[in-house]
Amino acid sequence: MALQVRRVDYRDPMEAASLLQLLDIYAQDPMGGGAPLAEAVKVRLCADLAQRPHAASFIAWLGDEPIGLANCFEAYSTFKAQPLLNIHDLAVHPAHRGRGVGQALLAAVAQHAQARGCCKLTLEVLTGNAAAIASYTRFGFAGYQLDPAAGHAVLLQKWL
Repeated sequence: MALQVRRVDYRDPMEAASLLQLLDIYAQDPMGGGAPLAEAVKVRLCADLAQRPHAASFIAWLGDEPIGLANCFEAYSTFKAQPLLNIHDLAVHPAHRGRGVGQALLAAVAQHAQARGCCKLTLEVLTGNAAAIASYTRFGFAGYQLDPAAGHAVLLQKWL
């Protein structure tokens, strides 16, 4: 069976259910926080994403089985005056890890970003997630820095 990666139609009930299934598996993984998605999130998420013109999600399919997910959002690089694409979630079902699914998802995301005229891809990863870091590095991602003397960029957050 050949692996296929397709963009998600958030309004398609089967694709929406598959997105939620994969995202919930990721959320329950220690690298995703270790807790299932809240029911309110499951009810709203795909309808909310369908309303966001700069959202794009991709599912990796092995036959009829969804085995990987990438959720992305387009933003803008002020230094390049071009769009960029942020990979907000990238997850592979645990039973299918180490088989190139993540690389296939990254390739589909990169192709989408290039078609949109994006200057770069961005993502965040936990420093303890060595397998993901190795996969991202293999695809060409590197730590972000402008001047080595200033150090690497660090992602911070503040909940509202």
